[in-house]
Amino acid sequence: MLRVIWSLCLIGLGQMAFAGGDAARGEALTGTCVACHGTDGNSLAGSFPNIAGQNPAYLLKQLQDIQSGARSAVLMTGILDGMSQQDLEDLSAFYAGQTAGVGAADPALVSLGESIYKAGIARKQVAACTGCHAPSGDGNGLAGFPKIGGQWAEYTETQLKAFRSGDRRNDGDSKMMRLSAMDLSDEEIAAVSSYIAGLRP
Repeated sequence: MLRVIWSLCLIGLGQMAFAGGDAARGEALTGTCVACHGTDGNSLAGSFPNIAGQNPAYLLKQLQDIQSGARSAVLMTGILDGMSQQDLEDLSAFYAGQTAGVGAADPALVSLGESIYKAGIARKQVAACTGCHAPSGDGNGLAGFPKIGGQWAEYTETQLKAFRSGDRRNDGDSKMMRLSAMDLSDEEIAAVSSYIAGLRP
C-alpha cells in the first residue's frame, strides 16, 4: 500500500499551533533576512527559498527548528540567537503576508515531474505529492504542510536530497518526507522539483 496512507492527514495537527504574530513588528526584524530572502521573501537565487506567502505555522516551525538545531541551516547559524517566540511569530506573520512570485518549470521535465507529483510511483511505494501539498502546490495550512508551488527547483531538489540522505530530519516521527524521498532517483527528484516550480496557486 502506498505510503500516502500513513496517517498523512493527522500528522502535525497538534504541533503546528500558531497563535499569530504582528506582521509590522516582524518586518522590523527582517534586517538580516533580506540578503538571502529578499525584501519581501522572494529570494533572488535558487539556493535560498522563497518564503513569501508561506503557511505561517510552517514558517514558525522551521524557524523554531533552526533555532533549536533540529534543522541544520548553516547560513542561518546565529541569526536567530536571542530571538523570542514572539519574534519568530512576528517574522512568520510578515513573510506569510507577502505575495509569492511566479516560478517556471523546464518543459523537458514536466511529463515525468507531473506524473510523480500527481500519482506518485507505485512500484517504489512513493506517495503522490498532492496528498499533502494539494494539486496546485498550495499546501495544507491546517495540517501545517507547506506551500511549495512556484518554489525554486534548485531549492526543492536540495531539500529532497537532504531528506533522502537523512541530513534533514525535521519531518517528525512520521518521517513522511524521508519516506517519500528515500527511493527517488536524482532524475526523479529533478523532474518533480522542476514541475513544482511551475505550479500556480
